[in-house]
Amino acid sequence: MPTDKAMTIGVVLAGGLARRMGGGDKPMRRIGGRTILDHVIERLNPQCEGLLLNANGDPARFARFTLPVIPDTVGDYPGPLAGVLAGLDWTAANRHGAEWVVSVAGDCPFLPRDLVARLHRARAAEDAQLAVAASGERTHPVIGLWGVGLREELRHALVGEGLRKIDRWTARYRLATVSWPTEPVDPFFNANTVDDLAEAERLASLVADQGAD
Repeated sequence: MPTDKAMTIGVVLAGGLARRMGGGDKPMRRIGGRTILDHVIERLNPQCEGLLLNANGDPARFARFTLPVIPDTVGDYPGPLAGVLAGLDWTAANRHGAEWVVSVAGDCPFLPRDLVARLHRARAAEDAQLAVAASGERTHPVIGLWGVGLREELRHALVGEGLRKIDRWTARYRLATVSWPTEPVDPFFNANTVDDLAEAERLASLVADQGAD
């Protein structure tokens, strides 16, 4: 849907510390011969007007992706909501025609190729202010569609109220939830552990063999 693509900036939340994998950047781990971040970008980029990477620390480690790397705009590393806010702030300052930001986790290599279009359709159909993804009866609040106009309210929640949980913030608004099937692959499978990486390799082979999306 061209109007969706034109109005939406994608932000990949790539700042996880990967403690359960021994540290480092989770999106830089490899499956199917490519980094997880390569998979994420390949799937999300065609759906958006532009992509950002939200990560703190030295941005040079992501240089080869040639995307803007934006740190959190609030202190104390308060989690994914800070990455969403960073994306909203960047978009407000740099893309004046864009009213929406879609956020995704940087460790989800099988993202659906219709993510942005379906989130927008559900938001419009339900007259919602926000939209989030779900699969297998589980909501994935990190993967959502956010209005740029809500950024000051989000900043107040983070800084003034100390709010950290995404679902506590989204509960304040009209929210559309869009569900995807989990077969043959859950599109929101995320790699948190070494065992998850092995499973991701298996799933990547399945996707390649079946031409699954």
